[in-house]
Amino acid sequence: MKCLVTGGAGFIGSHLCLRLLRDGQDVVALDDLSLGQEKFLAPCRDFKNFKFIKADLLDLEAVKSACTGINRVWHLAANSDIASGGARTDIDLKIGTIATYNVLEAMRSASVKEIIFSSTSAIYGEATIKPTPESYGPLLPISFYGASKLACEALATAFSHNYEYRVWIYRFANIVGSHTTHGAIHDFIKKLKKSPGNLEVLGDGKQAKSYLHVSDCIDGMIFGLEKSKDEVNLFNLAGQGICSVAQLAESVIAKVNPSAKKIFTGGSRGWKGDVSQVHLDGTKLQDLGFKPKLDSLGAVKKAIEDILNDGDMGIST
Repeated sequence: MKCLVTGGAGFIGSHLCLRLLRDGQDVVALDDLSLGQEKFLAPCRDFKNFKFIKADLLDLEAVKSACTGINRVWHLAANSDIASGGARTDIDLKIGTIATYNVLEAMRSASVKEIIFSSTSAIYGEATIKPTPESYGPLLPISFYGASKLACEALATAFSHNYEYRVWIYRFANIVGSHTTHGAIHDFIKKLKKSPGNLEVLGDGKQAKSYLHVSDCIDGMIFGLEKSKDEVNLFNLAGQGICSVAQLAESVIAKVNPSAKKIFTGGSRGWKGDVSQVHLDGTKLQDLGFKPKLDSLGAVKKAIEDILNDGDMGIST
């Protein structure tokens, strides 16, 4: 099996590349390095069946070239900094929706028939049913990121119907672990390293979400790929329970500086487009036999350790 991983130098992508290589698959990682970092792929370079391509998914010809000889695409590339979409309203359209179209079109040209797509809980918007199942609707995202991912899902299913692709769509909870470059845990650690006495927390701390450790995320994607073989396979991917922002902040403080105090900025959400309450129903995949090793709070605590062990966060102390 020869796989193309878009966003291969990113947070989830770099972990996935290493897992696929260890499983004996050939891996081509494609990344423009706008968010990803080549150092995350250092362990992958020990494998002869690994190749890295620096390319922009907006360059259709480059994507077509990367798809040559590929059997399966893992499409993880996206603007993972959700809040940035409010300041740059076209960023998710470009590196989300248009980039995904280019991947799907490049697959058509190269006769690649399988794609695993990383979607998000953000497509549900402010869901009134919690835990939220895959059947929930109408889907009314409130962030440009969520809107883009929903459009990408629609493109994937349309290509599937018209060109006989097989598609796996995973609506992720908040994925956490090492190799992050932003996100609440990363930002909290960075803030405490710079100002040890106080930790500013956006919102009122009551925001609560489903979390999943990156290792469980990859296990879940591979499990679903092996166990579900429909034309379109759609799953929420989340750990048990939820974790509040206050709990997350307390967990970071406990590891970095136990004497620090939390300072809340107020309001029910961290920023425009932030869904303050997210509780995904992951039972559809779990009913097939998948069980995450960590619940939401456990994933957060493990991720804090992982990120601290990463060491290099560009912080001067």
